[in-house]
Amino acid sequence: MSRVFSGIQPSGVPTLGNYLGAIRNWVPLQDTQEAIYCVVDMHAITVWQDPAELRRQTREMAAALIACGLDPKRCILFVQSHVRAHAELAWIFNCVARLGWLNRMTQFKDKAGKNQEASSAGLYVYPNLMAADIHVYHATKVPVGDDQKQHLELANDIGQKFNHDYGVDFFPTIEPLIQGVAARVMSLRDGTKKMSKSDPSDQSRINLTDDADTIALKIRRAKTDPEPLPEHQSGFENRPEARNLVGILAAITGTLPENVLREHGGQGFGAFKNTLADALVAHLSPIAAEMTRLLEDPAALDAALRIGADRASEIAEPIVAKARDIVGFLPSR
Repeated sequence: MSRVFSGIQPSGVPTLGNYLGAIRNWVPLQDTQEAIYCVVDMHAITVWQDPAELRRQTREMAAALIACGLDPKRCILFVQSHVRAHAELAWIFNCVARLGWLNRMTQFKDKAGKNQEASSAGLYVYPNLMAADIHVYHATKVPVGDDQKQHLELANDIGQKFNHDYGVDFFPTIEPLIQGVAARVMSLRDGTKKMSKSDPSDQSRINLTDDADTIALKIRRAKTDPEPLPEHQSGFENRPEARNLVGILAAITGTLPENVLREHGGQGFGAFKNTLADALVAHLSPIAAEMTRLLEDPAALDAALRIGADRASEIAEPIVAKARDIVGFLPSR
């Protein structure tokens, strides 16, 4: 089987967008690929984090991943900082990647904003750590969204330059794995913007821990337009909110938008929103309940993550040891 790697930052409770766009699509890979997933807490500290909050959110994200269907017995699930090989290979990659490559990375500019001089060096070089996250396992497939393709291209550039500079064929080529009906879930307040945990309005998103009443209220308040739902997808032109809500119902029920329109086209949004809210509550309530159960026993959750880190290290340590040897480091033992 191919080896798949992906990670997610512990930056708050996952949203419906995180779930439909990424996490849910990781679950079936456990049975068809050698799947490695981690909570990337080292990436999180590229901006300042309150230590207690970081610990809480790391556990919270791990619990969410398990509640969404990742099984620590069917995949390798761990916390990034527990496997030191990530940091060691990232330093080697810092010395392989070129400044010109990093200067072209659009996400640094987006995250740093106008005050780039005040940003941490970690935020600038974090694409090198992302490359190390993948290459330290010789993973060849990475489930990504469109916004991560540039990082994957850089990871390949770094691996290929390492191979070229040292005359080896060591790091394999990585291929993006893009899946899912709703790869891009948009804000409930603005259908042109991606649903995000960082949006200041909690009304813009569905959190996986929202209760039934909260979900129903958020969907009822979701921005729409005065026209009824179209009967064909061509009717979505200039109607991003309608497209978004139909896409969410299609994804959560495992169908296609055209099937949703076949059943609900011509309806007003009032009735449609009730249907959507009911479907979301039915699907997400068991996830929220399982998250609560897992977080009530943090010792058991931590133990499962440590086992995952041990399994990950068994794969990563020989690979980083070989990389050390290739660059000319003396054996450490």
